[in-house]
Order: sequence, then C-alpha cells, then structure tokens
Amino acid sequence: MQPKDQGPSPSSFLPPAGTERPPRRSEEVENFDVVVIGAGVSGMYALHHLREMGLSVRVYDGASDVGGTWWYNRYPGARVDGPGSPFYCYTFSDELMKEWDWAETQSEQSAVLAYLEHVADRFDLRRDIEFETWVEAVRYDESAQRWTVETSTGKRASAQFLICAVGALSAANLPDFPGIGDFAGETYHTGRWPHEPVSFAGKRVAVIGTGSSGIQSIPEIAKEAAHLTVLQRTAQFAFPAGNRPLTPEETKEARASWGAVKAKMLANPGGFPADTHTRTALAATPEEREALYESLWQIGSFKFLLDSYNDIVVSEEANKTMADFVRRKIREIVRDPGTADKLMPDHFVMTKRPILENGYWETFNRDNVTLVDLREDPIERFTPNSVRTRTGEHPIEMLVLATGFDAISGSMLRLDPTGRGGVHLKERWKDRFHNYLGLTIAGFPNLFVIHGPGSPGVFYNMPLGAERQLGWVGDVIRHLRDRSLGAIEATEDSESAWGNETDAIANATLFPRTDSWWTGANIEGKPRYFSAYLLGTLYYQRLSDVANAGYEGFVFEPAHSAGSGSASRRSRALDNCLDLGPATRRRSPKTSSPE
Repeated sequence: MQPKDQGPSPSSFLPPAGTERPPRRSEEVENFDVVVIGAGVSGMYALHHLREMGLSVRVYDGASDVGGTWWYNRYPGARVDGPGSPFYCYTFSDELMKEWDWAETQSEQSAVLAYLEHVADRFDLRRDIEFETWVEAVRYDESAQRWTVETSTGKRASAQFLICAVGALSAANLPDFPGIGDFAGETYHTGRWPHEPVSFAGKRVAVIGTGSSGIQSIPEIAKEAAHLTVLQRTAQFAFPAGNRPLTPEETKEARASWGAVKAKMLANPGGFPADTHTRTALAATPEEREALYESLWQIGSFKFLLDSYNDIVVSEEANKTMADFVRRKIREIVRDPGTADKLMPDHFVMTKRPILENGYWETFNRDNVTLVDLREDPIERFTPNSVRTRTGEHPIEMLVLATGFDAISGSMLRLDPTGRGGVHLKERWKDRFHNYLGLTIAGFPNLFVIHGPGSPGVFYNMPLGAERQLGWVGDVIRHLRDRSLGAIEATEDSESAWGNETDAIANATLFPRTDSWWTGANIEGKPRYFSAYLLGTLYYQRLSDVANAGYEGFVFEPAHSAGSGSASRRSRALDNCLDLGPATRRRSPKTSSPE
C-alpha cells in the first residue's frame, strides 16, 4: 500500500512509484573525489567541509531542494525537540550563528527548513547538488578502487570515496494491515507529507501511531477534524515541550557566549548545551524527587531529562520514580479515567524515543476525539470507508500513518551498496549491522556512513554529530591522499570488537529491555538488538584514539596504477612502515559473505 496524493519518496535513492526514468546513458561517467548521497543536515555539511579541503564533490538527492528530513516531514505540528533553538544548528561558522534569528525554543519544521535553505545560499551549496536524482545502484570497483554510482537520470559517477548521509529516519515504515489497500479515502504518511496544504476540516480522520510524529500531529489534527480516531499501538511517555518565543536577550546571550556554549556541547554526552551532574534519584528523598520533577515539568523541554537524575536509565527503582510521576501527570490531565487507563505506558521511561508534546494529553478531553487501544482492541481490517476493530467499526475519510521508519539501518539497506566480491550490504547485514566506529563496514572500502548503526546517531545532537563525524572522515581522506593510498577498510576483527563494546555499554542500561525502533522491534524480520553507541563523549574520544594510533583497526591499500592487478593485494611493508598497530593486521576483510 502506498500513501495517496503525496510527493517524492523520502530518500535520496528510492524513486517514487510510477516515476518514469529517462533512457540509460551508461557511457557517461563523471569523476569526482567524493560522492555524497543525501542533501540533509549531514550531506550539506559533508559538501561544505570536503569542498573546503579542495576536493571535488557531487551530492545526489531525490528531493527538489536541501533539507533531508526537514524537507519531507511537513506534517502538522512537526517541530524540533532536542536540543532546541538556538542550539539546533551548525557550529562550524560563528558568523552563521550571529546572522540567523530563531523565533521559538522548539522551532517548527518550516523554520528549520528556512535555516537550511539559508545555509545552502550562504555557502553556495546547490551548485554541487543534483536534486530530483535518485541513486539506484552503487558498486565498488576493486581494480580502480572507486565507487560507481548509477542514478535515475541516467547519469553515472565515479568517486574514490562514498559518503552515505542517507538519514537515520528516512526509510518510511508502511504498515500492512488487512484491507488497507482497499481504503478509498485520503492516506498520508507523516514522513511523506505533501507540500500542498492538507485539510482536515469536516472530515473523520484516523491516525495510526503515537510516536513522535503522532504525538506532534494529533493535537493539530483534532483542532480541525470533525472527528479524530487515535489508533494507539503503544502508550507512550511524553513530556511538555514548553515551547515559547525566544527573547532578544536570550539570543544575544547565546551569541555572546557561543564559544563557551560550544565547549559545553562538546563535553555533553548527547551534544546538548547542558551541564553534567551527579544527582541520583535513589539518593534523594521522595519529597526532593517530586519537587525536582514538578519544577522541570513546568519548564518543559528536554530539561526534564537532562536536569533530573543520572540513574534513570540504569536503575529499575530510579526509573520507576520518574515513570510514576509522569503517569500521575497523565491522570491529572486526562479527565476520563478509562481513557487515562489506556494512555498508561508500561515500559521503562526514556527507553523509547523521548517525546515532547504540545497539548497531546489535553486532546483526549475533546468531544471529537476517540482513543482505541489496539492492544486490547486490534484492527481486523480496513474497508473502503472505515477501519474495523475487534469491538466495532470506525467510519473514516482520511488515514494518517504515523508509523515511523525503518530506523538507523533501513536507509542503508534500501541503498544496498555492492562491495568487494559482489557482496551486497543486505547480505552482510542479514544477522547484524556489522560496522567499525559506526562509520565503516568491512568489505566496503572508502565508504562512510553518517549517523549509522554503531554510532551515537539519534542519541546525539544531529548537526553537531554530523560535523564531528565528517571532520574525522575528512581527516581519513587527507591521510590517504597525503600518502598516495588507494583505500582504507575496516577489518572484521575490529568490527567484532566494536560490536562487543557497543553492546556492553547498552547492556549496562535499561534500553535493550524495551521493544522500540531503537532495537528494531517495529520492523518484522529486522535483527533485534540495540545498535547505537550510547556514550557520545566517549565515542568521539574513541575516534580520536583510533586516528592517533595510525587508524588502528583498518587496513590500507596502496593506490593502484592504471591497469594494475588484483585490488585484493595488501602491502605488509606499507602497514609496518605506517605503524598501523596490531589490530590492523589481525584479519584482512574477506571477499565473500561472512558466515
């Protein structure tokens, strides 16, 4: 089932259904130093940074302009949550910080997109971006040590380095309920929202999903619709956004102290402009906990999580103190006890994606809103004009799918690059998202993934994380170019060690014990484990340590001369003279699929 009446597909590499492709022009090959896939926050910075290094760069994106997730996610109520404005921004240019004025603490989608469009103008990025161009195939040429990229326009490109800035939240998850393809009304996915206005006025609307996009859009839809049916799959914890206008004084202060603010962000495990602390919930009295939770609830924003206690995600007992507080708040706000019961989350708080809300709980006090708990009353099927659950039928004219994404790994799997020996990423990742440092994959030389599995990704300030990861990637490219090296590649041993390190950190917390898109639980058949590297501060120190150790955990290839032989050769003498470290030589990447 494909949502109706919508714009292009929300990825840089999947053309929308029905797109007519021009005839192939396979003889045309453009050569670049780097190809970047994706023109969102990460891809835009990749282009700027690598161009500043003097490299030739080409970016491909299926959208018609910059913005990535902010170009596609135009659903009502879409806003920034963390870290909030004016700190959801690039940090590489002090002038950029000084010249852009944010209006609110939790900026709406249109404001973020306007900012990114300004960045594109300010640094003349569009001249090296091909929009409305989907990458259809990516293959590594072992002899040439280059990546070949085929696009929907018929153009082909070749580059020594490939950067996949395809987004952690871009591969839309479309549910397959019985009969959903028979529904004759309007259907929209929040991640593929039309660019034209969508009217809910006078219509009976159903929303499936109560994650971030559902909780943001439901209050806005309810204000306009004749009736709204919320089809809740999982009750969620959500916290007040506390959105408000930014004052001129706040903006002035942020600019005046920008150096100190950046230092604070770099020191914070999530890249937030917040101080770290050592408060624990279990060391506080019940009265002290209640007072702190209440004060933070009144302020709103991610402060509720950042400024509370640091044992919430490692101790069941501490976690229960916060979870119980939020449950009490829900019961205070939602007037009908039966509805409040359905809204009670039963998982560990903070172990699903934290959500900031703007009037979500109050929405269930409206006469035109019905809540259906799909755990107790599951969907049986859709008809052309209704959704039937076990206990009844709900007439609807519009269906909104707030069903999220195949997150973190999905966009890379849809791209499915072909590495050494013709091995596809889907084959390499069939049991686990093997990676080293969250940036590289054995068997895929000179390919770098931004915000991928094994990195902090969605657990970190995304613009700042992109800058830091791409800074490291730029240093790697410089290292190879300065030494006339043709390729760099992670070893399988280093991948295994990194996976163990990532798992050990996660398993010290409550995160892996909750089914969530963080653990892949929302996608049938997806490997089920917690794939993010949780400690952002440690992660970036680890990147630095690996670089300082001569890129330990990698193998290098000398650059091949034109027409040279097999690309699988390794130079032990080169490894030794560069003092690459023992991990580098433990095992060379295989040219066939791992067992």
